[in-house]
Amino acid sequence: MARDIPSPMVDARPKGNWKRRTSLTVRILAVNIIALGLMAGSLFYLDSYRKQLFEERFKLARAEAEIAAAGLAGAGPQARRDLMVRVGQAQHLRLRLYDSSGALLLDSFALAPPSFTLVDPDSESWWERGGRAIDAGMRLVLGSQTSEPYRDPPRDTAAAWPELGEAARSGTSVIVARAAPDETPMINAAVPVGSDGQLLLATRNARDVTQAVRDARGTLGIVLSVTLLISIQLSLFLARTIVQPLRALVRAAVRVRLGRDRAVEVPRLPERGDEIGLLARALSDMSGALRSRIDAVESFAADVAHEIKNPLASLRSAVENLETVKDEGLRAELTRIAAHDVQRIDRLVTEIAEASRIDAELSRTQFMPVDLLALAQRLVRARDERGENAECRIDVSARGAGPWEVPGDEARLVRVLENLLDNAVSFSPPHGEVSVMLRRDDDRVELSVLDHGPGIPAEARDKVFDRFHSLRPAEEDFGHHSGLGLAIARTIAEAHDGTLVAHDRPDGQPGACLILSVPARIEEEDEE
Repeated sequence: MARDIPSPMVDARPKGNWKRRTSLTVRILAVNIIALGLMAGSLFYLDSYRKQLFEERFKLARAEAEIAAAGLAGAGPQARRDLMVRVGQAQHLRLRLYDSSGALLLDSFALAPPSFTLVDPDSESWWERGGRAIDAGMRLVLGSQTSEPYRDPPRDTAAAWPELGEAARSGTSVIVARAAPDETPMINAAVPVGSDGQLLLATRNARDVTQAVRDARGTLGIVLSVTLLISIQLSLFLARTIVQPLRALVRAAVRVRLGRDRAVEVPRLPERGDEIGLLARALSDMSGALRSRIDAVESFAADVAHEIKNPLASLRSAVENLETVKDEGLRAELTRIAAHDVQRIDRLVTEIAEASRIDAELSRTQFMPVDLLALAQRLVRARDERGENAECRIDVSARGAGPWEVPGDEARLVRVLENLLDNAVSFSPPHGEVSVMLRRDDDRVELSVLDHGPGIPAEARDKVFDRFHSLRPAEEDFGHHSGLGLAIARTIAEAHDGTLVAHDRPDGQPGACLILSVPARIEEEDEE
C-alpha cells in the first residue's frame, strides 16, 4: 500500500469570520450599500454650504445696515421715519434707531406693519417639526455650535444688545446671528449712525437660509434613496445571476461526491460566456472525466479479479491434491502446475501494477529527444542476444532520411516496442519474419510492426487494445501473456500524444500491421 506523502497545503479559506459565514448575496448588497453610505456622507458637506450662505447673508446685512445708516445720518426726523419704513418693508428688515444714551428713538415695526413675523414652533406642521429635528441631528453629528436664542428684551434699549455696545466702541459694523424660536437664523447688524453717537440695529429673519439647506438636503436625500433602491435591485439581480448558477453547480457537485446518482449531470450553462459559464463547463467536463475514470477503475478491478481467479483456483487445486497423491510422477506434475500458476499470477500482478501507475508516472516525466530508428535497432539486437525472438527474424528499415527523433520517455517507448515485438513474434509461424518499418509523415514519425501471423479481424482491431482482451490460439499457454501488453502500449502512446492502431498488412499478405504514430521533435522548440 502506498504511503501517504504529506504535501504543503494552502489554506484557501477567506480570512475573517464575516467572509466565511456571510452569503455572496449579502456581500454584494453590503458592498453596494457601503458605497452609497459613502455617498450619503456628502450630506455633511451641506454644513459648509450653510456656512457659505451665512457668510453671504452677513455681507448683505452689513451692506444694508451701512447704507441705511448713511441715509439716516443726513435725513430729518420725518425723512428718517419714511426711510426706515421703506427700507424695512422692501428688505424685510426690522430697523431700530437708538440715541447716544441708548434709548430707542425709532422702530420700523412701530411705524408700519411688521415686514416679518416669528413662527411659533407649536403651530408648525409635522413636516416642519421633522425638518427641525433633522437640523438638530445634523448639528449634533457635525458638532456645530448652537446659536444663542433670539428674544426681544422687555425694555428695548441699546444696552440689551451687546452688538450695539461693540459697534459703539469700535465705530464699525458688528454682525451677530441668533436662533429664532423655530430655530431659523436671526441676523442682527449693528452700525453707528453719524457722529452724534446714534446706533442702528437691522434685524433679519433669514428663513431662506434654513429653507435652502433643507431643500438641498431633501433633493440629495431623494437622489440617494432612488439610487439606493436601484442599487439594491441591481445587487439582487447580480446576486441571482451569480449565486443561483453557483448553487446549482454546488448541488450537482454534492450529488456527484455522494455518488447517489450516477446519472447526475452538472449544468454546462452554454448560454453564459462569462467565468461562471467557463466554470460550469469545466466542472461538467471534470465530473464526466471523473465518472469515466471511476468506471474504468471499477471495470479494471472486476477484470483483475476475474483474471486472477482462474490461476488461483488451479493453484489451490494443485496444492490441495499434493497432500493426497502418493505417486511421485503425479506429484511432480502437480508441483509443475503449481509453479506455473505462480508464474502466471506473478506476471499478471506485475503487468497490472505497471498498467495502474503508468499514467501517473508519465504525467511527471520530462520528455527528451529519442531516436526511434536507433532505439528499434538496439532493441532488436538485444532481443537476439537474449534469445527472445525465438526462431523469427526481425528486420528494421526506414523509408526516407528522417530525422527520426521524437520527444518522449525512452524507457516507456522501449516498453511499447517490446510489447509490439512480443505480440508479433508470438503470432508468427516458425522461422517467420517480422518487419519494423519507420517513415516520416510531415510532423509525425510512424513505426509499423508487421508479422505473417493469422492477422486481426476488422471487428476486433480496436478490442485487442482493451485490457485482458486476447485473440490467442486456444492451445497457447496463457501463463506467458497477461492480455495487458497492447493495452499498456496504447496507454504509453497516448501519453506521448500519439496513437497505436491495428491494420491489415499494406502488401496484401496475411498477417497484422500495428502502427505507432507519435509527434516528431520540432527543432525550433529545442532551440528556444
